[in-house]
Amino acid sequence: MEYTVRYLPFLLLLKLTNSRDPKTIAKAYTPDSIWRNRSTFLSGTQAIEEFLTKKWNKEKNYRLRKELFAFTDNKIAVQFWYEYQDAEDGMKWKRCYGLEDWTFAEDGRMRKRQMSGNDVEISETERWYTEGNGVNDVEISEAHW
Repeated sequence: MEYTVRYLPFLLLLKLTNSRDPKTIAKAYTPDSIWRNRSTFLSGTQAIEEFLTKKWNKEKNYRLRKELFAFTDNKIAVQFWYEYQDAEDGMKWKRCYGLEDWTFAEDGRMRKRQMSGNDVEISETERWYTEGNGVNDVEISEAHW
């Protein structure tokens, strides 16, 4: 039971993120939430909403998979992989590999998020998340952890 309660925020945030709706996603964070996304530092739901809007204007056909990596008390770590077409780089396909750590407030909203990720250019044939394949249907080998 305790595992399920701790895992629930992860499942809800994953569903929200795949909606790619910045306004709705921002509601899952505390008003003073602190973010680090690669080299970008921001705070507050308005800044999160603006950041996500810019992100998804650049990252087209975005498909994300996250897996629970570790958890304790009010903290969760996840590993993730996502693919997108880069609207600022000739619509080339890219895959981002990374880790995030999240800290939750008492009310269940996220109050801190840190993300480290690396983008790799991929060809059409190297894509994992193709039409008809769900992000969780793809076997990701240990070489990609």
